[in-house]
Order: sequence, then C-alpha cells, then structure tokens
Amino acid sequence: MDIRVEPLHEATDEAVEAFGRLLPQLSSSATPLSHDALATILACPTNTVLVARTDDRIVGALTLVMIPIPTGTRAWIEDVIVDNDARGLGLGSTLTTEAIRVALESGARTVDLTSRPSRVAANRLYEKVGFKRRETNVYRFEVADRSAQT
Repeated sequence: MDIRVEPLHEATDEAVEAFGRLLPQLSSSATPLSHDALATILACPTNTVLVARTDDRIVGALTLVMIPIPTGTRAWIEDVIVDNDARGLGLGSTLTTEAIRVALESGARTVDLTSRPSRVAANRLYEKVGFKRRETNVYRFEVADRSAQT
C-alpha cells in the first residue's frame, strides 16, 4: 500500500469526510467538523495539519501547532489519529516523524505532546520515535466547568 504524508491546505469534501470518520476514533466527545470549521483550522497560521493518504482516501492525520514565545518557538502535536483499518502500518510513526521534521525545520526548540496512559500503543510509539516522558503537571481549565459556576 502506497502511503503519503502531506500538509492539508484546503477543506475539501474528502477532508471533511475523513475527519468525520477519524475524529470519533480519537474522541467520543469530538463534534464533526464542517467545511467552515476545517477551513478555520487550516487558515490558522500556527497550525499545520498533516494527513496520511493512500491512493483512494485519507487514513490518518495530526495537527502540529507552532507558537513563538519569548523563550523560543515551541511546537505541540495534537490529535494524532490513524484509521482503525490502517493501524499497524507505521502511519502514526510516519505522521509524528514528519511533524517533528517540520517543527525543527521551522526553528522549534522543543516538540511536546500528551497521551493518556491507557493508550499503551500510542505511548510506545512516541517513545520509539524519541519522545521522553517528562515529570510535569498538566492543568486544564474546562470552559464547561466555568459556565456551570455562573
């Protein structure tokens, strides 16, 4: 199977369909992306959406976010998704390695990501491509929690 990884530049019907199929495999709470929502993501200058595609469809994706801050440009990998039907072909590794290449080529000093401990295969993949587990706290402010307080 011939697989290519490339940046996604346009919110096509194919891309919207692919994210409609892929996002539920990543998160049960993710809402489907409309053409406009995907176009907004793609238009954001800090985002690079990479897709893995076969000859007939998109089978994986990730979003690389690069942020210039006072201590240097930082990169963050988010929403790594490989279609259930395409797992075991090395797509997660290929997507992640390409994201690292793009980040470093763009001057990023670091590339970070998070992954739930229950995602054993994903954590193994990230360590295999060179990520090191950090001793840190990750905090999240939930907007839904805030609206419940008012």
